Amino acid sequence: METIATIEIKDNSFARQFETTIPEGLVTVEYSFQERKIFLTKINTPEEFNNEKFIDNLLKTILENAIEQRLKVVPTYPRIVQFFKKNPSYKELLPPGIRI
Repeated sequence: METIATIEIKDNSFARQFETTIPEGLVTVEYSFQERKIFLTKINTPEEFNNEKFIDNLLKTILENAIEQRLKVVPTYPRIVQFFKKNPSYKELLPPGIRI
């Protein structure tokens, strides 16, 4: 398993988003909770930011947190669905009936 770069993430529950600051600005992953599921609904990045590896590491960090909290994850944003397709080891986090 590859090493995940440590990314400091703040859970801004008021804005319902995970946040991390990079030199270009703020990167956020919006979410909502329903029962024991977290819906990952959107990724927001600064306009000039285009680092796919950083986004992958950010998502891995968020998913590791979901594993610790025993949450199921519902990806609704295309970029997050794409991440699940590229990383089948995380498909165990999908709730029953959700296929990617």
